[in-house]
Amino acid sequence: MKAFNKISPLVAVVVAACFVSGCKVLDPSRMMRTEMGYEFDTAEENYNEYVINVYDKLDIRVYPNNGVQLVDGGSTVANNNNNNITGYLVESDSTVKLPILGRVNLVGMTVPDAEAMLEARYQQYYQEPFVKLTITNRRVVLFKAGSTSGTILSINNEKFTLIEALAQAGGLSDASKAYRIKILRGDIKNPKVYLYDISSLEEIRNSNLVLQSNDIIFVETRPKYIKRVLAEITPYISLVNTVLLVYMMTKDL
Repeated sequence: MKAFNKISPLVAVVVAACFVSGCKVLDPSRMMRTEMGYEFDTAEENYNEYVINVYDKLDIRVYPNNGVQLVDGGSTVANNNNNNITGYLVESDSTVKLPILGRVNLVGMTVPDAEAMLEARYQQYYQEPFVKLTITNRRVVLFKAGSTSGTILSINNEKFTLIEALAQAGGLSDASKAYRIKILRGDIKNPKVYLYDISSLEEIRNSNLVLQSNDIIFVETRPKYIKRVLAEITPYISLVNTVLLVYMMTKDL
């Protein structure tokens, strides 16, 4: 017993160290921490529709005669009936280089607005142009169980919402905090960070925003501190047991 009394404080020190050091020891894989009192951004960018952003890749097709070729099965003008379309990239200066028109700024426009603007610009070159614009590389990154479950989701409609993203990824886990969902948007070096709560019908009315390309969604989870404390101290308990066993076997020799 005396040996146990001498060694047992080691276990207590390990447990205390776990709690003193906080989440970084007990939850080392946790991402996107925000300190107490962190001021989240307000939802002034809660767009009702998707808006074109830098690095979006666009499939732009221009048809003459108000798109009659779409019905008759004719070829496109801007893409010259090329089935191997690479798309037009919206570059970092917010412009996209298009045939005939040259560089055009489309960032911040919805798809219908961009189509209407391009139709007006192409009108001097084609009779009653009809523009069909599709964004081909839109996606969001979703971590729905803290940092343990990451998914890349394609945005396949103009009003792809937070609820749709969660549903497409299989919903939330039992440990997920529905009232603590962070969304990072914009430049990753200095992003806007929004906090959303979908835990009740009342809150969900204010939280079902339209997602933008490259949004990062992070659903916080309840920490499993007891399980992780046990995982931390188990090797030390085993060491103590081994030392006690060796001591008991050798003390009478």
